[in-house]
Amino acid sequence: MSHKRKRITLVAIIGLVLVAVGLTWFQLNRSTKTSATQLPLTETQIKKNLASKKVTTRADQQKSATATYQKATTNRRYTLANPYIKVNPYGTSPLTALVIFRTSQAAKVSYTVVGKSAKTSITNTVNGGYQTTHQVPIVGLYANTTNTVRLTVTLKSGEVIKKTIQLKTGALPKYVKSATVTVSKSDKTKMSIGNNKLTIIDRTTKEPFAIDADGNVRWYSTNYSQHTIEQWTGGHIMMLTKKKQSSDVYNDLIETDYLGRVYREYTFSGSTSSTDGGTETTVIHHDLIELPNHNLLATVSDGSKYKEDTMVEISHKTGKIVTVIDLKKLLPKSMWSAFKAGADGKIDWFHQNSIEYDKTDNSILISGRNQDMIMKIDYATKKIKWIYSGKKKASWPKAYRKLILTPTSSTTITGGQHGLTLLADLTRNASSENIMLYDNNTAVTNGDKSTSGKYSQAVKYHIDTTKMTITQTWAYGKSLGKTNFTNIIGYAEEESNGNVLIDFGMKKNGQESNVIEVDKNGNQVFNATIKNASAKAYAYRAYRVAFYNNNYQFDANKD
Repeated sequence: MSHKRKRITLVAIIGLVLVAVGLTWFQLNRSTKTSATQLPLTETQIKKNLASKKVTTRADQQKSATATYQKATTNRRYTLANPYIKVNPYGTSPLTALVIFRTSQAAKVSYTVVGKSAKTSITNTVNGGYQTTHQVPIVGLYANTTNTVRLTVTLKSGEVIKKTIQLKTGALPKYVKSATVTVSKSDKTKMSIGNNKLTIIDRTTKEPFAIDADGNVRWYSTNYSQHTIEQWTGGHIMMLTKKKQSSDVYNDLIETDYLGRVYREYTFSGSTSSTDGGTETTVIHHDLIELPNHNLLATVSDGSKYKEDTMVEISHKTGKIVTVIDLKKLLPKSMWSAFKAGADGKIDWFHQNSIEYDKTDNSILISGRNQDMIMKIDYATKKIKWIYSGKKKASWPKAYRKLILTPTSSTTITGGQHGLTLLADLTRNASSENIMLYDNNTAVTNGDKSTSGKYSQAVKYHIDTTKMTITQTWAYGKSLGKTNFTNIIGYAEEESNGNVLIDFGMKKNGQESNVIEVDKNGNQVFNATIKNASAKAYAYRAYRVAFYNNNYQFDANKD
C-alpha cells in the first residue's frame, strides 16, 4: 500500500473516531438534559406501567373446596345433631370454621365462641333470616385449643334449640407466635369491643393478626400482607399480598373474607414497584379505599424516577385503571424537581401514606409524609380545596396561597404524619370539617423543628373552610414523651363510643409497637405492647373491627 493511501486511511479512521465521540457526547448530553428536565408521565404511560388486571388464580384454586361445601348444603344427613364441620375452610385462616346443617323448619342461627375470660367471647348472628339450610361462618377461635362453640337455633315458632360443638385448632405460626403481646391495661367495660370486636394488627409485612382484650390472638391469615388491610363491601376485606411467601414482590390484591375465601383478585406489573428499604417491593404501597361506585382508589408509584406520589382508580369489575392523579401535576414543581433521590435511586418527595373519601362533597383527603402536609382534593375536578403544612404561606406560589389553611393559636403543625381520617361533623355546616391524624412529629421538610422527635400523638382538628383556618381540638400522646415517639408509621381511629385507638407503631426504633385506647378525657382503657415482631413486621396500623359485621353473609352457592 502506498504512503499516500495509508495517510488517507488514517485520516478517515481519525474522522470516524471523532464523529463517534461527538455522537456519544451529544447523546450523553441529550440524555442528561432530558433526565434533568423530565416532565411527569402521561396518564397513558402510567396505565401501561402499572398494567393492572383482574385474574381468578386464587378463586380457581379454591373451586374444589367450595364445591365440597356446596354439596354439604344439599346433604340431608347434615343436621344440627350431626353438622358438617370444617376448621380453616380455605386453608389460609386457621382460627375460623364453617359449620353446615339443615333444619326441618325455617330457623335463624347465632353462635358464641366461648372466651377464656369475661367479655372475650365472640358472638354473631348469621345473616339471611329464617332458612332451612344453614352455613355458619365461625370466627374468633383460639389457637392450639379445643374451642367451645355454642350454637343457638331459633325456629320461626319461637322454639329455641341449643347445641355445643368443639373445634380443635393448631399452634400459631412462627411470625405470629414470636410477636409477643403483653396487655398492661384492659378495662373491658370502657373499651369499644361490643360482642364481637377484635383489634387487627395490620403489619408492615408478614401475617396480619387480630387480638382480643386479653391480647390473645383470635384470627390471623397465612397470606403475608404489606400495609394494606381495608374493610370492604359486604363485610369483606381487601388485602395486599404476594403469590408465595418466598417472593419479595407484594403485587397481588385480593378481596377476601375472614374465612379466607377469595372473591376478586387483581395483579400489577412489578416494573413500577418501590421499596422503603430492604428487598421487598410493592406497587400499592400504603393505602387503599373503596369509592361509592365500588372502584378502588390506591396509592401507587408511577414507574418513573419518582415514587409514592400517584393515585389510581381501578375498576372493580375489570381491574383496569380508569383515573390517574399525579401529585406532580397538582403541586408546585419546586417541591419535586429539586428533591434528592434516596438510596434506591428513586425520588420520594411526597411519600403519600393515606387516602380518605369525603362523601359530603365528593373529595379525598390525603397525607404526604415527606412534605409534612395534608390536603383535600375535589375528586371530580382534581383541584385542591385546601392545604395544611408548616410551609409558610408567603413561600407558596401566589396561585396556591388562597388554599393554605391558617392555624389558630396552640394548633400543632404536623410532622411526618400518618393515618388521616375524617370525623363526623355534628353541626352539619358545609364549611365545617373535623379530621384526625397520627402526628409522628418528625420534621421532614416543613414540620415543627422545635418539637420534632420529642413525642408522637393522635390529634383532632376542626377546619373552617370559610375562614380557611384550622384549630386543634384534642390530642393524646404528648404526655408519654420520647418513650412513645415513632419516627415512622402509626395510626389513630375514633371508635363508636368516642374512644380513640392509637397505634404507636414503631416505638423504640421498631423493637415494639404500642396500641393504646383512650377515652374522651385521655384516660387509658387499653394498652397492649407487641414485641419481637421480626424484621419489618411491626404494627403499621391497628383497627378495632367487628368480626364480622351485619353486611356479611357466607354462601358457598354464590360467587
